[in-house]
Amino acid sequence: MSILTIDLNADLGESPERLADGSDADLMRHITSANVACGGHAGDMSTMQQTLELARKNNVAIGAHPSYPDRVGFGRTALDIPIAELERSISDQINELVAIARHLEMPVAHVKPHGALYHACNHDAEVARALCRAVLGIDSRMIVVGQAGAPCLEIYRQAGLPTAAEAFADRAYEADGSLRDRKLAGALLESPEDAAAQATAIALNKSVITVAGSQLPISAETLCLHSDTPNAALLAGAIRERLTAAGVSVRAFGG
Repeated sequence: MSILTIDLNADLGESPERLADGSDADLMRHITSANVACGGHAGDMSTMQQTLELARKNNVAIGAHPSYPDRVGFGRTALDIPIAELERSISDQINELVAIARHLEMPVAHVKPHGALYHACNHDAEVARALCRAVLGIDSRMIVVGQAGAPCLEIYRQAGLPTAAEAFADRAYEADGSLRDRKLAGALLESPEDAAAQATAIALNKSVITVAGSQLPISAETLCLHSDTPNAALLAGAIRERLTAAGVSVRAFGG
């Protein structure tokens, strides 16, 4: 019988304060893949290097976390810029992380777009293809992460890129498969018990209970936990402990 496996990822290197106070280090102990902010919405050479060194210390796979070039808005708004300009920005961001990783002799295993870019890739094929071109111009072996069930995953695969479907351990789902708007009550799962239960249901049952109480089929190779969720490290520890107890091997999707 094959062993069930799943990856646990988080976005890191987005805040010098979380690096300084040890929050990122605490979270890094529980995850298997880190999406590293590489200058678009957050991050600079110092935070990237610190984050990569933390990842190496904890045997965590690293990936680039590019966004729209929007540091003021933290990459949360889709910018109306020419597609060629967006492609160059994505490429520059990934290359900056790759250069630092190469200096540390670490591979960059994957790419996961951030915020508005992630969601734009879900519904805008032109944006998804721009991401593909940027990645292909750097390293076609890098795995591209996209939301489970989103059409962008097929676009990535058609471009010849390996993919990983992602579900969310700390976000509530609507009946149509979308994530509950953060502005609404119950959008975040802040309880370690709730997040661990949802993560385990996704890994074992390939489904999640929506806010409406219905069962939503969802098949994922990686689970995301947001580093800015309150008590993120506690949630990550609970998720990993519950998955391991259920017989699920938690390891990087590229491993």
